[in-house]
Amino acid sequence: MTVWDDVVGQDRVTAQLAAAARDADALVTREHAAAGSGPGREAQPEPPAEGGGASQMTHAWLFTGPPGSGRATAARAFAAALQCVSPDRAAETGTPGCGFCDGCHTTLVGTHADVEIVRTDLLSIGVKETRDLVRRSSLSPAGGRWQVIVLEDADRLTEGAGNVLLKAVEEPAPRTVWLLCAPSVEDVLPTIRSRCRQLSLTTPPVDAVAEVLVRRDGIEPEAAARAARATQGHIGRARRLATDERARARRTAVLKLPLRVDDIGGCLKAAQELIDAAGEDAKQVAEDVDTKETEELRAALGAASGTGGRLPRGTAGAMKELQDRQKRRSTRTQRDSLDLALVDLTGFYRDVLALQLGASVALANDEVCDSVQRIATTSTPERTLRRIEAVIACREALDRNVAPLLAVEAMTAALRAG
Repeated sequence: MTVWDDVVGQDRVTAQLAAAARDADALVTREHAAAGSGPGREAQPEPPAEGGGASQMTHAWLFTGPPGSGRATAARAFAAALQCVSPDRAAETGTPGCGFCDGCHTTLVGTHADVEIVRTDLLSIGVKETRDLVRRSSLSPAGGRWQVIVLEDADRLTEGAGNVLLKAVEEPAPRTVWLLCAPSVEDVLPTIRSRCRQLSLTTPPVDAVAEVLVRRDGIEPEAAARAARATQGHIGRARRLATDERARARRTAVLKLPLRVDDIGGCLKAAQELIDAAGEDAKQVAEDVDTKETEELRAALGAASGTGGRLPRGTAGAMKELQDRQKRRSTRTQRDSLDLALVDLTGFYRDVLALQLGASVALANDEVCDSVQRIATTSTPERTLRRIEAVIACREALDRNVAPLLAVEAMTAALRAG
């Protein structure tokens, strides 16, 4: 087992990162050997850069790929390889990233002192948060290897936040590495992406996703294969579908929608149910997280014991800031849940189109093959394409902050018209 094992179906990217990790390890080893000390490693000869050319290591990386491709997983694996302190594994495989040493383990679980992993449950990352990251990046690594900042949602940086980040990427501190993740290069400011080495990930094969669910999560092979096929290679969604009964129930409800839009009343009812289901997701997250966050903040601020205890004077602003954050998180959770439903709906019509065109591809939604067959035989490929376009238009409208209910009602009406 190594840190690279969970980077599924990305052999080309893994090879590039492994080469960079080797060169990074050689640099650290050489410098510590010259100084007569090392971060938990014996001095070793410096291996040549891959192909005998320039070093493959650089200070800023941009991981892009479609949702579910594992770009954040690849970034975390690379961060762990940069912090690997196992001389035995490096000597055995020629590549840092053993997966079991202190450097690898603490990085992967999120407790390494020199690795900051940033993900947001809000709609955007603002200037204040980015300035904090830039200050963190200027620190020397406590362990003597690398200061690594993994920004999993670089596409959510506001324009102002992106400008704050730009200077840090342009003039990085020694031994600081930025690992940015985004769906596509267009989601990152041109000035930032031009200063990063770009790695493009692809959607992993369904069989590879099923295999990792069995190996890593202990899921039964049949259930793993079904979840991987249903999500068309999206690793995170496949795991959730295989392990969460509520997720399976919501998906089943979504796949019934194409048969319920025969009239305007059915369209409006189906739209409202989609919105309600997304709201229920947000409510569940709030129930799981908000109460705990609120009580922890109240305790930190010195509030009297009990939920009704009064806050000390001058602390109301901190509580208001938390409430605002929770509200923004609820909005994002609702939109993310709604977007997942729309992705499932697109997959349904993809199967319909495949049957209509006689394509020799496996159905992603074989559990509702009767419904897929019914829609396929009562419509035409042209109508199916228009329905797919309607779902895509709804997703784009939501990205533009159109009221969710209005966007979904317009979509269901378009599905009826075909």
